[in-house]
Amino acid sequence: MERSRFGIINSHFSPQSSVMASEKEAALAADPSDSPTIFDKIIDKEIPSKVVFEDDKVLAFRDIAPQAPKHIIIIPKVKDGLTRLAKAEERHCEILGRLLYTAKLVAKQEGLEDGFRIVINDGPTACQSVYHLHIHLIGGRQMNWPPG
Repeated sequence: MERSRFGIINSHFSPQSSVMASEKEAALAADPSDSPTIFDKIIDKEIPSKVVFEDDKVLAFRDIAPQAPKHIIIIPKVKDGLTRLAKAEERHCEILGRLLYTAKLVAKQEGLEDGFRIVINDGPTACQSVYHLHIHLIGGRQMNWPPG
């Protein structure tokens, strides 16, 4: 039976799913447009999240399918065409810097002084499943190299 886009995206957020398979399925099923996403619903408080940082420009919350002891998603509150990093324009420089600075603040708040990883999945082959630019802040365990 063919799975609906919503079902695939929903499975991406389910801890019972096979992470690698669901990541690829969700990325391939995702709508790479500027239409509203699950992150817009989190920003609007229509979907609950465990917020760890919020200001007027940025929201940071715990990933519900963490890949490490600390896995936090950091998003701009206003998408402004930033569905993915490849869509960034010079006018986005301020918010892009703000996202990285927020990652530094949250990493310190979370006790990740020994190190952390920043990940931005860009497009379907990078397993981007939500087209609202976001940063994954991952830490609390030894990372491996190369990633992926």
